[in-house]
Amino acid sequence: MSRKLRATAFVGVLTLALSGCGGVGGGDDEKGGTATKGALSTMGFGFSDEIATTRIDAFKRDHPDVELKVTEGAFDEQQFLSAVASGNPPDLVYMDRKLIGTYAKRGSIQPLTDCVKKQDINLDQYRPAARAQVTLDDTVYGIPEFSTVRVVYLNEGLLKQAGMTVDQVNLADWAALPGLNAKLTTVSGGRLSRIGIDPKIPEFLPMWAKANGADMLSADGRTAHLDDPRVVEALTTGVNLIQQQGGWGKFKSFRDTFDFFGAQNPLSKKQIVAWPMEEWFLNQAAKNSPDVELVVKPFTDRQGKPLTQSGGQAWVITKGAKNPDAACAFVKQMTATDTWMAAAKARVDARKAAGQPFTGLYTANAEADKKIFDELYQPTGNKRFDDAVTTIRSVQDAAFALPASPAGAEFDKAYYDAVNRVLAGQEQPAQALRRAQQEATAALDKAAK
Repeated sequence: MSRKLRATAFVGVLTLALSGCGGVGGGDDEKGGTATKGALSTMGFGFSDEIATTRIDAFKRDHPDVELKVTEGAFDEQQFLSAVASGNPPDLVYMDRKLIGTYAKRGSIQPLTDCVKKQDINLDQYRPAARAQVTLDDTVYGIPEFSTVRVVYLNEGLLKQAGMTVDQVNLADWAALPGLNAKLTTVSGGRLSRIGIDPKIPEFLPMWAKANGADMLSADGRTAHLDDPRVVEALTTGVNLIQQQGGWGKFKSFRDTFDFFGAQNPLSKKQIVAWPMEEWFLNQAAKNSPDVELVVKPFTDRQGKPLTQSGGQAWVITKGAKNPDAACAFVKQMTATDTWMAAAKARVDARKAAGQPFTGLYTANAEADKKIFDELYQPTGNKRFDDAVTTIRSVQDAAFALPASPAGAEFDKAYYDAVNRVLAGQEQPAQALRRAQQEATAALDKAAK
Protein backbone atom coordinates (compact mmCIF):
# COMPACT_ATOMS: atom_id res chain seq x y z
CA MET A 1 0.00 0.00 0.00
CA SER A 2 1.84 3.09 -1.24
CA ARG A 3 2.05 6.63 0.03
CA LYS A 4 3.76 9.78 -1.18
CA LEU A 5 6.39 9.61 1.51
CA ARG A 6 8.90 12.18 0.43
CA ALA A 7 6.93 15.30 1.15
CA THR A 8 8.95 18.49 0.91
CA ALA A 9 7.57 19.82 4.17
CA PHE A 10 8.72 16.80 6.10
CA VAL A 11 12.23 17.05 4.70
CA GLY A 12 12.46 20.46 6.30
CA VAL A 13 11.13 19.12 9.58
CA LEU A 14 13.56 16.22 9.52
CA THR A 15 16.52 18.48 8.80
CA LEU A 16 15.70 20.64 11.78
CA ALA A 17 15.15 17.61 13.98
CA LEU A 18 18.47 16.02 13.10
CA SER A 19 20.47 19.20 13.45
CA GLY A 20 18.84 20.98 16.35
CA CYS A 21 18.38 18.50 19.19
CA GLY A 22 20.16 15.76 21.00
CA GLY A 23 18.45 12.81 22.60
CA VAL A 24 19.15 9.13 22.94
CA GLY A 25 21.88 7.12 21.27
CA GLY A 26 25.26 5.97 22.46
CA GLY A 27 28.54 4.53 21.29
CA ASP A 28 28.87 2.97 17.88
CA ASP A 29 29.28 -0.76 17.45
CA GLU A 30 31.02 -2.53 14.60
CA LYS A 31 27.90 -2.29 12.40
CA GLY A 32 27.73 1.48 12.65
CA GLY A 33 24.68 1.35 14.91
CA THR A 34 24.66 1.49 18.70
CA ALA A 35 25.92 -0.99 21.25
CA THR A 36 23.15 -3.38 22.25
CA LYS A 37 23.68 -5.28 25.46
CA GLY A 38 22.44 -5.35 29.04
CA ALA A 39 18.92 -5.22 30.45
CA LEU A 40 16.09 -3.64 28.46
CA SER A 41 12.58 -3.14 29.86
CA THR A 42 9.27 -2.18 28.24
CA MET A 43 5.82 -1.04 29.33
CA GLY A 44 2.45 -1.11 27.54
CA PHE A 45 3.12 -4.02 25.18
CA GLY A 46 2.21 -7.69 25.20
CA PHE A 47 2.54 -10.99 23.36
CA SER A 48 -1.00 -10.81 22.01
CA ASP A 49 -0.45 -12.77 18.78
CA GLU A 50 2.07 -13.96 16.22
CA ILE A 51 2.58 -10.40 14.96
CA ALA A 52 4.02 -9.44 18.34
CA THR A 53 5.90 -12.64 19.12
CA THR A 54 7.58 -12.89 15.71
CA ARG A 55 9.04 -9.41 16.01
CA ILE A 56 10.14 -9.88 19.60
CA ASP A 57 11.80 -13.16 18.64
CA ALA A 58 13.63 -11.42 15.79
CA PHE A 59 15.05 -8.84 18.18
CA LYS A 60 16.15 -11.50 20.66
CA ARG A 61 17.81 -13.50 17.87
CA ASP A 62 19.75 -10.53 16.54
CA HIS A 63 20.64 -9.09 19.96
CA PRO A 64 21.55 -12.06 22.17
CA ASP A 65 23.41 -9.87 24.64
CA VAL A 66 20.28 -7.91 25.52
CA GLU A 67 18.20 -9.18 28.43
CA LEU A 68 14.71 -8.14 27.31
CA LYS A 69 11.94 -7.82 29.91
CA VAL A 70 8.48 -7.20 28.46
CA THR A 71 6.00 -6.15 31.13
CA GLU A 72 2.68 -7.07 29.56
CA GLY A 73 -0.45 -4.97 29.88
CA ALA A 74 -1.96 -1.79 28.51
CA PHE A 75 -0.30 1.57 28.99
CA ASP A 76 -1.05 3.01 32.42
CA GLU A 77 -0.44 6.74 32.70
CA GLN A 78 -0.15 6.88 36.47
CA GLN A 79 2.20 3.92 36.58
CA PHE A 80 4.32 5.47 33.85
CA LEU A 81 4.54 8.93 35.44
CA SER A 82 5.28 7.43 38.84
CA ALA A 83 8.10 5.36 37.36
CA VAL A 84 9.59 8.43 35.67
CA ALA A 85 9.29 10.51 38.83
CA SER A 86 10.98 7.78 40.88
CA GLY A 87 13.96 7.71 38.53
CA ASN A 88 13.35 4.06 37.71
CA PRO A 89 11.31 4.06 34.50
CA PRO A 90 11.16 1.33 31.87
CA ASP A 91 13.46 2.00 28.94
CA LEU A 92 10.66 1.78 26.39
CA VAL A 93 6.96 2.59 26.49
CA TYR A 94 4.34 1.62 23.92
CA MET A 95 1.67 4.32 23.93
CA ASP A 96 -1.03 5.95 21.83
CA ARG A 97 0.57 8.44 19.46
CA LYS A 98 -1.86 11.18 20.46
CA LEU A 99 -0.26 11.28 23.93
CA ILE A 100 3.29 11.80 22.76
CA GLY A 101 3.19 15.58 22.52
CA THR A 102 2.06 15.89 26.12
CA TYR A 103 4.81 13.67 27.50
CA ALA A 104 7.43 15.27 25.26
CA LYS A 105 6.51 18.70 26.60
CA ARG A 106 6.64 17.43 30.18
CA GLY A 107 10.08 15.95 29.58
CA SER A 108 8.93 12.41 30.40
CA ILE A 109 10.24 11.03 27.10
CA GLN A 110 13.39 11.75 25.13
CA PRO A 111 14.00 13.17 21.66
CA LEU A 112 15.01 10.46 19.21
CA THR A 113 17.26 12.65 17.10
CA ASP A 114 20.49 10.83 17.94
CA CYS A 115 18.73 7.48 17.86
CA VAL A 116 17.52 8.12 14.31
CA LYS A 117 21.05 9.13 13.27
CA LYS A 118 22.98 6.33 14.89
CA GLN A 119 20.61 3.53 13.94
CA ASP A 120 20.08 5.06 10.49
CA ILE A 121 16.30 4.87 10.82
CA ASN A 122 14.63 5.92 7.59
CA LEU A 123 11.81 8.18 8.74
CA ASP A 124 10.54 8.52 5.17
CA GLN A 125 9.27 4.96 5.29
CA TYR A 126 6.60 5.92 7.85
CA ARG A 127 3.25 7.35 6.82
CA PRO A 128 3.04 11.17 6.97
CA ALA A 129 0.04 11.18 9.35
CA ALA A 130 1.88 8.84 11.74
CA ARG A 131 5.10 10.85 11.54
CA ALA A 132 3.24 14.05 12.30
CA GLN A 133 1.78 12.56 15.45
CA VAL A 134 5.21 11.72 16.88
CA THR A 135 6.84 15.03 15.94
CA LEU A 136 6.61 18.08 18.21
CA ASP A 137 8.42 21.33 17.48
CA ASP A 138 10.26 19.68 14.57
CA THR A 139 11.64 16.97 16.85
CA VAL A 140 10.79 13.27 16.61
CA TYR A 141 9.85 11.66 19.94
CA GLY A 142 8.44 8.31 18.86
CA ILE A 143 8.66 5.58 16.23
CA PRO A 144 5.18 4.64 14.96
CA GLU A 145 3.97 1.04 14.79
CA PHE A 146 0.53 0.11 13.44
CA SER A 147 -1.61 2.55 11.49
CA THR A 148 -5.35 2.26 12.02
CA VAL A 149 -7.79 3.87 9.63
CA ARG A 150 -11.56 4.09 9.87
CA VAL A 151 -14.05 2.85 7.31
CA VAL A 152 -17.80 2.25 7.25
CA TYR A 153 -19.07 -1.28 7.89
CA LEU A 154 -22.48 -2.30 6.57
CA ASN A 155 -24.58 -5.41 7.16
CA GLU A 156 -26.04 -5.91 3.70
CA GLY A 157 -28.38 -8.66 4.90
CA LEU A 158 -30.09 -6.29 7.29
CA LEU A 159 -30.24 -3.59 4.63
CA LYS A 160 -32.07 -6.01 2.35
CA GLN A 161 -34.54 -6.74 5.13
CA ALA A 162 -35.20 -2.99 5.33
CA GLY A 163 -35.75 -2.90 1.57
CA MET A 164 -32.57 -0.96 0.95
CA THR A 165 -29.33 -1.33 -0.96
CA VAL A 166 -25.81 -0.50 0.11
CA ASP A 167 -25.77 2.47 -2.25
CA GLN A 168 -28.68 4.03 -0.37
CA VAL A 169 -26.59 4.33 2.79
CA ASN A 170 -24.97 7.73 2.47
CA LEU A 171 -23.43 9.02 5.70
CA ALA A 172 -22.42 12.21 3.87
CA ASP A 173 -26.05 13.34 3.65
CA TRP A 174 -26.49 14.54 7.21
CA ALA A 175 -30.00 15.86 6.64
CA ALA A 176 -31.15 12.38 5.62
CA LEU A 177 -29.45 10.54 8.50
CA PRO A 178 -32.41 10.66 10.93
CA GLY A 179 -34.74 9.10 8.36
CA LEU A 180 -32.17 6.47 7.46
CA ASN A 181 -31.52 5.73 11.12
CA ALA A 182 -35.23 5.27 11.77
CA LYS A 183 -35.49 2.69 8.98
CA LEU A 184 -32.53 0.68 10.26
CA THR A 185 -33.03 0.79 14.03
CA THR A 186 -35.11 -1.77 15.93
CA VAL A 187 -36.66 -0.59 19.19
CA SER A 188 -39.40 -2.71 20.71
CA GLY A 189 -41.14 -2.01 23.98
CA GLY A 190 -38.63 0.71 24.73
CA ARG A 191 -35.79 -1.79 24.33
CA LEU A 192 -33.09 -1.36 21.69
CA SER A 193 -32.37 -4.65 19.93
CA ARG A 194 -30.64 -3.42 16.78
CA ILE A 195 -28.51 -0.32 16.24
CA GLY A 196 -29.19 1.43 12.96
CA ILE A 197 -26.29 3.89 12.77
CA ASP A 198 -23.60 4.15 15.43
CA PRO A 199 -21.73 7.47 15.03
CA LYS A 200 -18.98 6.26 17.42
CA ILE A 201 -18.74 9.40 19.50
CA PRO A 202 -16.92 10.78 21.38
CA GLU A 203 -13.93 8.91 19.93
CA PHE A 204 -14.78 9.62 16.27
CA LEU A 205 -15.91 13.24 16.73
CA PRO A 206 -12.72 14.61 15.09
CA MET A 207 -13.56 12.65 11.93
CA TRP A 208 -17.17 13.88 11.82
CA ALA A 209 -15.91 17.43 12.39
CA LYS A 210 -13.34 17.05 9.61
CA ALA A 211 -16.10 15.79 7.32
CA ASN A 212 -17.87 19.08 8.06
CA GLY A 213 -14.76 21.09 7.16
CA ALA A 214 -13.48 21.72 10.68
CA ASP A 215 -10.18 20.89 12.36
CA MET A 216 -10.71 20.57 16.11
CA LEU A 217 -7.04 21.35 16.73
CA SER A 218 -4.70 23.59 14.73
CA ALA A 219 -1.92 22.03 12.66
CA ASP A 220 0.71 23.10 15.20
CA GLY A 221 -1.26 21.47 18.03
CA ARG A 222 -1.52 24.72 20.00
CA THR A 223 -4.97 26.17 19.25
CA ALA A 224 -8.29 24.45 19.95
CA HIS A 225 -11.31 24.99 17.70
CA LEU A 226 -13.83 23.02 19.74
CA ASP A 227 -16.47 25.76 19.71
CA ASP A 228 -16.41 26.06 15.91
CA PRO A 229 -20.06 25.92 14.71
CA ARG A 230 -19.09 23.10 12.34
CA VAL A 231 -17.88 21.02 15.31
CA VAL A 232 -21.11 21.83 17.15
CA GLU A 233 -23.09 20.66 14.13
CA ALA A 234 -21.08 17.43 13.94
CA LEU A 235 -21.68 16.68 17.61
CA THR A 236 -25.36 17.54 17.34
CA THR A 237 -25.73 15.19 14.39
CA GLY A 238 -24.10 12.29 16.21
CA VAL A 239 -25.98 12.84 19.47
CA ASN A 240 -29.31 13.00 17.65
CA LEU A 241 -28.65 9.58 16.09
CA ILE A 242 -28.10 8.11 19.54
CA GLN A 243 -31.11 9.87 21.08
CA GLN A 244 -33.26 8.39 18.31
CA GLN A 245 -32.28 4.94 19.52
CA GLY A 246 -33.45 5.29 23.10
CA GLY A 247 -30.79 7.62 24.48
CA TRP A 248 -27.22 7.10 25.62
CA GLY A 249 -27.96 4.83 28.57
CA LYS A 250 -29.86 2.22 26.58
CA PHE A 251 -27.64 2.63 23.53
CA LYS A 252 -24.39 2.15 25.44
CA SER A 253 -25.74 -0.73 27.54
CA PHE A 254 -26.72 -2.60 24.39
CA ARG A 255 -23.48 -1.83 22.56
CA ASP A 256 -21.42 -2.92 25.56
CA THR A 257 -22.70 -6.47 25.05
CA PHE A 258 -21.01 -6.70 21.64
CA ASP A 259 -18.15 -9.14 21.14
CA PHE A 260 -16.13 -7.65 18.30
CA PHE A 261 -13.39 -10.27 18.68
CA GLY A 262 -15.45 -13.46 18.52
CA ALA A 263 -17.79 -15.48 16.37
CA GLN A 264 -20.74 -13.88 18.17
CA ASN A 265 -19.84 -10.45 16.88
CA PRO A 266 -22.54 -7.85 16.16
CA LEU A 267 -22.47 -8.64 12.44
CA SER A 268 -23.18 -12.33 12.89
CA LYS A 269 -25.78 -11.61 15.59
CA LYS A 270 -27.44 -8.94 13.42
CA GLN A 271 -27.14 -6.35 16.16
CA ILE A 272 -26.00 -3.39 14.06
CA VAL A 273 -26.46 -2.17 10.49
CA ALA A 274 -24.03 0.69 9.80
CA TRP A 275 -21.10 2.15 11.69
CA PRO A 276 -17.61 3.58 11.18
CA MET A 277 -14.82 1.58 12.79
CA GLU A 278 -11.12 0.81 12.53
CA GLU A 279 -9.88 -1.49 9.79
CA TRP A 280 -8.82 -4.20 12.26
CA PHE A 281 -12.41 -5.41 12.55
CA LEU A 282 -12.20 -6.78 9.02
CA ASN A 283 -9.49 -9.16 10.19
CA GLN A 284 -11.70 -10.34 13.05
CA ALA A 285 -14.76 -10.74 10.82
CA ALA A 286 -12.83 -12.73 8.23
CA LYS A 287 -11.43 -14.96 10.96
CA ASN A 288 -14.62 -15.52 12.95
CA SER A 289 -17.55 -14.87 10.61
CA PRO A 290 -16.52 -15.57 7.02
CA ASP A 291 -20.13 -15.92 5.83
CA VAL A 292 -21.49 -12.58 7.03
CA GLU A 293 -23.00 -10.24 4.44
CA LEU A 294 -20.45 -7.51 5.04
CA VAL A 295 -19.78 -4.51 2.84
CA VAL A 296 -17.05 -1.96 3.61
CA LYS A 297 -17.24 1.56 2.20
CA PRO A 298 -15.08 4.65 2.73
CA PHE A 299 -16.20 7.22 5.24
CA THR A 300 -16.59 10.51 3.37
CA ASP A 301 -16.85 14.21 3.96
CA ARG A 302 -20.13 15.98 3.22
CA GLN A 303 -19.11 16.41 -0.41
CA GLY A 304 -18.64 12.66 -0.79
CA LYS A 305 -14.84 12.73 -0.84
CA PRO A 306 -13.19 9.78 0.99
CA LEU A 307 -11.90 10.72 4.41
CA THR A 308 -10.42 8.75 7.27
CA GLN A 309 -8.70 9.38 10.56
CA SER A 310 -5.39 7.71 11.31
CA GLY A 311 -4.28 6.55 14.71
CA GLY A 312 -2.13 3.97 16.42
CA GLN A 313 0.68 3.38 18.87
CA ALA A 314 4.33 4.32 18.91
CA TRP A 315 7.45 3.38 20.81
CA VAL A 316 9.04 6.08 22.96
CA ILE A 317 12.21 6.07 25.07
CA THR A 318 11.75 7.43 28.55
CA LYS A 319 13.59 10.11 30.44
CA GLY A 320 16.06 8.26 32.65
CA ALA A 321 16.12 5.14 30.47
CA LYS A 322 19.04 2.99 31.61
CA ASN A 323 19.69 1.39 28.23
CA PRO A 324 18.76 3.89 25.53
CA ASP A 325 21.12 2.30 22.98
CA ALA A 326 19.40 -1.09 23.11
CA ALA A 327 16.04 0.69 23.21
CA CYS A 328 16.87 2.48 19.99
CA ALA A 329 17.91 -0.76 18.28
CA PHE A 330 14.66 -2.31 19.49
CA VAL A 331 12.37 0.39 18.05
CA LYS A 332 14.15 0.23 14.74
CA GLN A 333 13.82 -3.53 14.44
CA MET A 334 10.22 -3.70 15.66
CA THR A 335 9.10 -1.33 12.90
CA ALA A 336 11.49 -2.30 10.09
CA THR A 337 10.24 -3.62 6.77
CA ASP A 338 11.94 -7.02 7.09
CA THR A 339 10.54 -7.52 10.58
CA TRP A 340 7.02 -6.66 9.48
CA MET A 341 7.40 -9.06 6.56
CA ALA A 342 8.39 -11.87 8.90
CA ALA A 343 5.42 -11.10 11.13
CA ALA A 344 3.04 -11.00 8.18
CA LYS A 345 4.40 -14.33 6.94
CA ALA A 346 3.73 -15.82 10.37
CA ARG A 347 0.16 -14.48 10.20
CA VAL A 348 -0.33 -15.90 6.71
CA ASP A 349 0.93 -19.31 7.81
CA ALA A 350 -1.22 -19.30 10.95
CA ARG A 351 -4.34 -18.39 9.02
CA LYS A 352 -3.62 -20.96 6.34
CA ALA A 353 -3.16 -23.69 8.94
CA ALA A 354 -6.49 -22.74 10.50
CA GLY A 355 -8.26 -22.58 7.15
CA GLN A 356 -8.87 -18.85 7.57
CA PRO A 357 -8.21 -15.92 5.20
CA PHE A 358 -5.45 -13.34 5.54
CA THR A 359 -6.82 -9.85 4.99
CA GLY A 360 -3.57 -7.93 5.23
CA LEU A 361 -1.50 -6.10 7.80
CA TYR A 362 -1.71 -2.34 8.15
CA THR A 363 1.30 -0.64 9.68
CA ALA A 364 2.73 2.86 9.86
CA ASN A 365 5.59 1.66 7.63
CA ALA A 366 4.24 2.23 4.12
CA GLU A 367 7.19 0.44 2.51
CA ALA A 368 6.49 -2.64 4.62
CA ASP A 369 2.80 -2.58 3.72
CA LYS A 370 3.54 -2.35 0.03
CA LYS A 371 5.90 -5.31 0.24
CA ILE A 372 3.39 -7.34 2.27
CA PHE A 373 0.64 -6.78 -0.27
CA ASP A 374 2.94 -7.26 -3.25
CA GLU A 375 4.55 -10.48 -2.02
CA LEU A 376 2.37 -12.12 0.62
CA TYR A 377 -1.23 -11.07 0.22
CA GLN A 378 -3.50 -13.19 -1.94
CA PRO A 379 -7.21 -12.48 -2.55
CA THR A 380 -9.31 -14.63 -0.25
CA GLY A 381 -11.78 -15.63 -2.93
CA ASN A 382 -14.55 -14.05 -0.86
CA LYS A 383 -15.52 -10.97 -2.84
CA ARG A 384 -16.84 -9.17 0.21
CA PHE A 385 -13.52 -9.37 2.04
CA ASP A 386 -11.43 -8.78 -1.06
CA ASP A 387 -13.39 -5.63 -1.87
CA ALA A 388 -13.05 -4.53 1.74
CA VAL A 389 -9.26 -4.87 1.58
CA THR A 390 -9.24 -2.75 -1.58
CA THR A 391 -11.31 -0.09 0.17
CA ILE A 392 -9.07 0.02 3.22
CA ARG A 393 -5.95 0.33 1.12
CA SER A 394 -7.53 3.09 -0.96
CA VAL A 395 -8.28 5.35 2.00
CA GLN A 396 -4.80 5.30 3.52
CA ASP A 397 -3.89 8.31 1.39
CA ALA A 398 -6.97 10.17 2.65
CA ALA A 399 -5.92 9.86 6.27
CA PHE A 400 -5.53 12.77 8.65
CA ALA A 401 -4.49 12.64 12.28
CA LEU A 402 -4.86 14.96 15.22
CA PRO A 403 -1.48 16.69 15.36
CA ALA A 404 1.02 16.31 18.15
CA SER A 405 0.23 18.79 20.90
CA PRO A 406 1.99 19.82 24.10
CA ALA A 407 -1.38 19.32 25.80
CA GLY A 408 -2.72 16.45 23.71
CA ALA A 409 -3.98 14.43 26.67
CA GLU A 410 -5.74 17.45 28.15
CA PHE A 411 -7.25 18.35 24.78
CA ASP A 412 -8.64 14.84 24.40
CA LYS A 413 -10.12 14.94 27.89
CA ALA A 414 -11.78 18.30 27.22
CA TYR A 415 -13.74 17.15 24.19
CA TYR A 416 -14.45 13.66 25.53
CA ASP A 417 -15.90 15.20 28.69
CA ALA A 418 -17.97 17.61 26.61
CA VAL A 419 -19.49 14.85 24.51
CA ASN A 420 -20.22 12.75 27.58
CA ARG A 421 -22.01 15.67 29.26
CA VAL A 422 -24.21 16.06 26.20
CA LEU A 423 -24.91 12.34 25.98
CA ALA A 424 -25.86 12.36 29.67
CA GLY A 425 -28.32 15.19 29.05
CA GLN A 426 -26.40 17.63 31.25
CA GLU A 427 -25.60 20.20 28.56
CA GLN A 428 -26.45 21.10 24.99
CA PRO A 429 -23.74 20.66 22.32
CA ALA A 430 -22.88 24.34 21.91
CA GLN A 431 -22.69 24.90 25.68
CA ALA A 432 -20.59 21.78 26.26
CA LEU A 433 -18.14 22.65 23.51
CA ARG A 434 -17.76 26.25 24.70
CA ARG A 435 -16.74 24.88 28.08
CA ALA A 436 -14.42 22.36 26.43
CA GLN A 437 -12.87 25.18 24.39
CA GLN A 438 -12.08 27.09 27.56
CA GLU A 439 -10.61 24.00 29.26
CA ALA A 440 -8.52 23.02 26.25
CA THR A 441 -7.28 26.58 25.71
CA ALA A 442 -6.23 26.88 29.34
CA ALA A 443 -4.29 23.60 29.10
CA LEU A 444 -2.65 24.60 25.82
CA ASP A 445 -1.68 28.04 27.15
CA LYS A 446 -0.22 26.47 30.27
CA ALA A 447 1.79 24.03 28.18
CA ALA A 448 3.08 26.86 26.01
CA LYS A 449 4.52 28.58 29.06
